[in-house]
Amino acid sequence: MTGRDLDPALLELRDVCRQIADDLRSRALAVDADPDDASRHLDAPSLALLRTASTPKRFRQDDLPLRIAEYTDSCLARAVANVELARGDAGILSANTGPSLAGLAIDALGDEAQQELFYRALADGRTWTFFAMTEPGRGSDATAMKTRLERDPDVGHRLTGVKRYVANAARGSIGVVYARTGPSALSIRAALVTCPAPGFTGRPLEMIGLRGARFGEMSFDGVHVPEDMVLGRHLPASQRGIWGAGRAFNLMRVQIAAQALGVAFAICDYVCEQRPGAPGAELVRARLDAARELLYDIAVAVDRAPTDPRPPSIVKLHTTALAVELTRWAERALGPGSLLEHPLLEKWSRDVCAFEFMDGTGNILRLHIAPDTAPVRED
Repeated sequence: MTGRDLDPALLELRDVCRQIADDLRSRALAVDADPDDASRHLDAPSLALLRTASTPKRFRQDDLPLRIAEYTDSCLARAVANVELARGDAGILSANTGPSLAGLAIDALGDEAQQELFYRALADGRTWTFFAMTEPGRGSDATAMKTRLERDPDVGHRLTGVKRYVANAARGSIGVVYARTGPSALSIRAALVTCPAPGFTGRPLEMIGLRGARFGEMSFDGVHVPEDMVLGRHLPASQRGIWGAGRAFNLMRVQIAAQALGVAFAICDYVCEQRPGAPGAELVRARLDAARELLYDIAVAVDRAPTDPRPPSIVKLHTTALAVELTRWAERALGPGSLLEHPLLEKWSRDVCAFEFMDGTGNILRLHIAPDTAPVRED
């Protein structure tokens, strides 16, 4: 699928996101320099618009222009929008408040009351969310998860464990935490957690790229989780835990792939502006156009089969690697000292490295793509 194949609504969505991208870029370096001061940007009309657009229609507080109201309608719409938004700057996107990955999990696993609680908490535009899956020493391997959600007859459940590399870990007020209720795969459950809370501590980690996301570590020491905050209670046992996370990850991996591609387009645009006729620019542009077609095709595939992990793994693997490769081309094209002379290019060169670690590293994605192709050992 090419840009020419998009229907009129998606073309309009693409155009309005291109307009928003200019404002995002104007804030990029400020958020990168001081990510703890991101809150002063939250009242910007562009960020407010994006928060509303990423909220399901029934929970929106404000009306939206038709051109961006369809943002959450499909994976393809998210892909189209995120390429253009990240072409402005992906870092400021990660610094914005809104549902993010936690919202996708709530949409998949939450009942009406839980969804209402979650989205009403975000209505002030000042509330960051978190999605806590990854653990120290275990990465995003859910089967090795050690965090526990144990029954307590007095309060419902107690949450105990440590999560790391969680966006908004120290500043998030509401989000989703995955934990075990027992030893089996079906015992992995998700809980809707609000912070601060007794027994909870969060701290930010030092970051090089996408600093606005404020990745950090979350520790839970017997945090109270009421029974009605355990997600998926209304669903069959097979659909309560990892199933919901899988659907959310598939959508988010396409969205991250789109952002990586958007930064790659921004790098190419910037180099061509600074050095018209830069060596290799024509080939770079062709590769970017081809990657965008792949992204659109896979977004359509995810809309048709939202639980298949292979297509989103393929596109995230491709676009994240392509974005990193383009930073090397840009450095060569602009010559020695180019990163010192061009702060945005230097920032983007750091940002693109972060996409590799978001919602599945390359090795995890390769296992999703070809799970049965491990080499056979011959003794």
